[in-house]
Amino acid sequence: MADSTPFSHVIVGGGMVADSAARGIREVDASATILILSDDVDEPYTRPALSKKLWTDPEFTEEQVPLDTAADTGAEILLRTTVRAVRPDAHEVVTTDGRTFTYGRLLLATGGRPVALPLDDASDGGRSIAFRTAEDYRRLRALADAGGSIIVVGGGYIGTELAAALVQNGMAVTLVHTGSVLGDDVFPADLARRFEQMFRDAGVELVGGSRVSGGAVDGSGARLELENGDELRADAVVGGLGITPETRIAEDAGLVVEDGIVVDEFLRTSAADVFAAGDVARYPDRILGRRRVEHVDNAQEMGRSVGRNLAGADEPYTHTPYYYSAVFGHRYEAVGTLDASLDTVEDWQEPFERGVVYYLDGGRVVGVLLWGVEDRRDAARAVLAAADELTPDDLRGRIR
Repeated sequence: MADSTPFSHVIVGGGMVADSAARGIREVDASATILILSDDVDEPYTRPALSKKLWTDPEFTEEQVPLDTAADTGAEILLRTTVRAVRPDAHEVVTTDGRTFTYGRLLLATGGRPVALPLDDASDGGRSIAFRTAEDYRRLRALADAGGSIIVVGGGYIGTELAAALVQNGMAVTLVHTGSVLGDDVFPADLARRFEQMFRDAGVELVGGSRVSGGAVDGSGARLELENGDELRADAVVGGLGITPETRIAEDAGLVVEDGIVVDEFLRTSAADVFAAGDVARYPDRILGRRRVEHVDNAQEMGRSVGRNLAGADEPYTHTPYYYSAVFGHRYEAVGTLDASLDTVEDWQEPFERGVVYYLDGGRVVGVLLWGVEDRRDAARAVLAAADELTPDDLRGRIR
């Protein structure tokens, strides 16, 4: 059944991109009608707080998480709504409950689904969480408030943030990761050892070089089987293993998909009047080349840019995003590629407290890590933009 009212803009996905896009539309067009279709149970909210400030800043509360998208932009938001299909030729979106909405321009901001653990959890009693949403945060908070033990699986930035947050909130935490040293896939060896020691000093039990091969979760707790035959038990388990971009409806609609939905510099897909942005979009970065970025800075900046373009601004997306993490009072930021297998140039002002690490591929800078260094992201971008002219000897002292 077709909806009787066509919308100027339909946004599929209800995350931070949807919020920023609605605001971007309003910068250009005050009267356009906006519909956001979200399979979440909450209206758009600030996602980074779920693994950071809500756990560590007592002055930051759940009431500060919602972004007030509908109130601020006038967008209509339908929650618990899953899109089944997109029909670009007809300018239609079809939901799983049988409704059809027509649009002038469409934005796919479908993000990604968390990588699931290989566990039997049909009746887990809320004790197994693939962490992604505000609802996941509420479930995890309830477990933390009850105390007890928990296994965190994943040594990336979400897994490490969750492990740090939970141990600081009184849980007995075991962190399972695949590296020989925590963070050794990202940081130079000495920094990785320092990073790992922060977790040990806080009381986190580290199980490195390990992958979860199976196990089960029920109302009484979690049992994890590791590939080496070891077994771990705890009251609950949470996965921080990253996401898989949600591209199914784009693929079914015939859009070009290659590790995400491929877009041009204006964030247009291969179909007329269909745009994509955020975690799911593979875009041409003006400095770093074509890539897909799963971080909040990109969600906000790309969301605003695509919203303006939905409304007719026709402006290229020129922002090179950064990402950040914070554990145990240490904040680090990065632009570009961080890969510990690359050559590095380390420039420490205060060892392992404040400094810059440059990552080089064939002698060319491809990534910059700012450890304890604030407000220097533009300087990092400038280094990456000038990579062809810089030698390793030019790097030390370049960012202070």
